[in-house]
Amino acid sequence: MATLTTHPDCVPLVSYRFGKGATNIDKYLELDGYKSARKAMELGPDAIIAEMKTSNLRGRGGAGFPTGMKWSFVPKQSAKPKYVLVNGDESEPGTCKDRLIFEHDPHAVIEGVIIAALAIQAKMGFIYLRGEYRYLIEIMEKAVADAYARGFLGKKIFGSDFDLDVVVQTGAGAYEVGEESALMESLEGKRGIPRIRPPFPAVVGLYGGPTIINNAETIATVPHIFRIGAAEYAKLGTERNGGTRLFCLSGHLVRPGVYELPMGYNLKKMIYEVGGGIPNGKKLKAVVPGGSSTPVLTADEIDIGMDFDQVGKAGSMLGSGGVVVLDETVCMVEFALRTMKFYQHESCGWCIPCREGTDWLKKSLTRLHAGGGVDKDIDNIRYLAENMLGRTFCPLGDAAAMPTIAFVKKFRKEFEDHLEGRGCPKHRAAEPEPALV
Repeated sequence: MATLTTHPDCVPLVSYRFGKGATNIDKYLELDGYKSARKAMELGPDAIIAEMKTSNLRGRGGAGFPTGMKWSFVPKQSAKPKYVLVNGDESEPGTCKDRLIFEHDPHAVIEGVIIAALAIQAKMGFIYLRGEYRYLIEIMEKAVADAYARGFLGKKIFGSDFDLDVVVQTGAGAYEVGEESALMESLEGKRGIPRIRPPFPAVVGLYGGPTIINNAETIATVPHIFRIGAAEYAKLGTERNGGTRLFCLSGHLVRPGVYELPMGYNLKKMIYEVGGGIPNGKKLKAVVPGGSSTPVLTADEIDIGMDFDQVGKAGSMLGSGGVVVLDETVCMVEFALRTMKFYQHESCGWCIPCREGTDWLKKSLTRLHAGGGVDKDIDNIRYLAENMLGRTFCPLGDAAAMPTIAFVKKFRKEFEDHLEGRGCPKHRAAEPEPALV
């Protein structure tokens, strides 16, 4: 099993039960399990949503939308069934937090679904796992079966008049189904491509019924909010950014890992104190603050708090919390190319700006990196990316375009150094000098 990495500044909230055997339902119950669901049942839908709004919990999947507000958009009366959908399709490069929740605390996800279902009066929930996380499906299915056996799921849960069924579903390994409407298409047995919106899922979602869709970390956080109190949870973070989150630190660090830290924690401190700094005496060059889709920050831009608002003001996004640290040896053109290869490969191909844009960007970056580029290629790369923004059915086009624009803008000199038919300076420096004859 993968484990959480610790540091004195860590606040074990979502990770409260990690490493304590909480996959076993009896152990989960010993560690305050399902108490929050009972409490929520006593409160009722309106009070549950009010608590969620007080907590200032924002979506941990990337968008950062206030969770309580999202739940409040679901109509109280509906001719069609309502649904709760957990997005466990964790496919953003640099992000590896949700799998720890599924491995160590699967019942927290189930309890979060119960509370969400009580809030909107849904009778059905789905837990959708990333296709590559098939090894976790047994853990989740056993947890669901144990919850049914104890009367926490199924008919008249906890001895009440409320019925709730939960199904665990695994995907087929497509990044695109991390987008909420594509995820619903996939669950309905169709090709995982995004829907045109509006209507939005809260009104017309899965099978045409009102649906709330939350990231796995978001849902797993919900029971802890009711465990410690919404106001106390909000105090752990910053204004408008309540609580903690699981940050995935990777790249050139002495101590990479997943750390649970308060929202608003300083990025520079996160790199140099929590992550141990850059190994081998190298200098920091750049940081991707929230997964591969977020614009890169330079070494001079990292003295910021890691919450949605502060990172947004710095010109990037907190995203999924995947912090990728790059030292001075990294070629930013090569890094941009590797990023674009991913998005070109994962584009569903439905809309032209994304399908053609990612392909042309990949070809242009490949040529430039290999030494076949010309001066106008650099401006063309930025122009292509800028013209993709806001012109696709889902955010995948933006996810490919935004980091590309930042790479060119902030590291243009490196792009220019690849011209004149010489290819990547990093690779040239590694080649031996030609022998004198």
